[in-house]
Amino acid sequence: MTDTPFTDLFIIGGGINGCGIARDAAGRGLSVTLAEMNDLASATSSASTKLFHGGLRYLEYFEFRLVREALIEREVLLKAMPHISWPMRFVLPFHKDMRFDSETPTSKLLTTFMPWMKGRRPAWLIRLGLFLYDSLGKRGILPGTAKLDLAADPAGRPLKDKFKTAFEYSDCWIEDARLVVLNARDAQARGAEILTRTKVLSAERRADHWVITLQDQASGDTQQRRAKMLVNAGGPWVADVLHQKLGQNSRENIRLVRGSHIVVPKLFDHGRCYFFQGTDGRIIFAIPYEEDFTLIGTTDADHPDPETAPECTAAEQDYLIDFASGYFNQPLSRDDIVWTYSGVRPLYDDGASSATAATREYVLTLDQAQAPLLNVFGGKITTYRKLAEAALAKIGEVFPQLPADWTAGIALPGGDFAVADVEKLQGKLAADYPFLSPYGTRRLIRAYGSEAWEVLGDAKSAADLGQDFGATITARELDWAIGREWVRTGDDYLWRRTKLGLRLDEAQRAAVDAYIQGKASQLAA
Repeated sequence: MTDTPFTDLFIIGGGINGCGIARDAAGRGLSVTLAEMNDLASATSSASTKLFHGGLRYLEYFEFRLVREALIEREVLLKAMPHISWPMRFVLPFHKDMRFDSETPTSKLLTTFMPWMKGRRPAWLIRLGLFLYDSLGKRGILPGTAKLDLAADPAGRPLKDKFKTAFEYSDCWIEDARLVVLNARDAQARGAEILTRTKVLSAERRADHWVITLQDQASGDTQQRRAKMLVNAGGPWVADVLHQKLGQNSRENIRLVRGSHIVVPKLFDHGRCYFFQGTDGRIIFAIPYEEDFTLIGTTDADHPDPETAPECTAAEQDYLIDFASGYFNQPLSRDDIVWTYSGVRPLYDDGASSATAATREYVLTLDQAQAPLLNVFGGKITTYRKLAEAALAKIGEVFPQLPADWTAGIALPGGDFAVADVEKLQGKLAADYPFLSPYGTRRLIRAYGSEAWEVLGDAKSAADLGQDFGATITARELDWAIGREWVRTGDDYLWRRTKLGLRLDEAQRAAVDAYIQGKASQLAA
């Protein structure tokens, strides 16, 4: 046992919460090991709606603390990762038929004091919500709310004629899976050990440390690690880890809520998003996606258990199609869908009556009965950094005299340039590598930022980048992803590090997978 590696912190889970905590902890000088049983961001953290947003609809649930924290975080995060996050404007069309969920606190309040307003979401209420949205958070980069005349504004062209007016506000896009990988890379650069495809079989709790048994998912080999403190950031598996792997009793639990999305060919030519309100009180987004597509989502449905793979059901597809078709001139059908994805959000179980109403707040519980255990319940991608800071405050009870919070304002790998300089960076890359296509240049900066030069290296021609797999994918980029970003399969690269699977046919995707697995097996040998 004395030869078993010992670390200060052992983190279970390679989603955004686990990797965010690993980065923050490693940056404060703690020794950290993180184990993820699959690929990084292989579950919830790659299946979001891909927004850094305050959560406009959460105001109807009076979640002011959560919304304010998220609104302030948008620009903190944007400045730290301007390659994978960027400002977007959201168009909220208004019509007098708008309704909202009759179970929200706001709806109940209106029904009590203005019974004639029952079920309606009037324009003054939307303006009030947007005023709060602008006021609760600090804005330095993102513009405030505006009112649009849809008869004159290009945003009105794709919409049905009944929509005459809209409100426009700001939030941010985020490449969610890349966010996770960049946090893991920065954690590793600061000394953390990141173990992907490594399953925690069990963790034995001692008086002053944990003994963790791990299994390599490829070889089946097992090993043990010791740690002074354990962090359970298992996402959808957090309760399973707590009760089954760790053998702990706890009344804390999560509610698994499935969110599904569809992707269709591009429905409009401008770069703004739409925020649509349904007659059932729910909302969905229609978002420009990967230049040539539109992303539509999300749904909210209770999900049975983490072992049941989430899928966008036929009913959910029809729901999203019908919802969007109620707004767009161009009706949609299932034949338009080119891809679907679905993820399970592990929300803290607050006893809410519906999946939509379940809180997006995070809850951290510290158990120091023996060796310390921190459990992470809930959370949303926009507040991952603040969650990590809150986790380190708890961890500081075990490791006193930790350095202060440090991650605000510190760029993630590739993000060391100004938000306004993205086009300048693209121009420089095009000048340095004139053989790149305009799309390839844009894509590489959006994926790698200032590290794009490291990816391309000393290449003087397209031939120097090695095999061309289509959609601007080259062997040199795949080698980088394998060596620097834990890529081990085609899906890791095509559907998580990028979304280039949308642009390849089945044979091309198979060729990418074969190349990656061949290279990865050489590394493992």
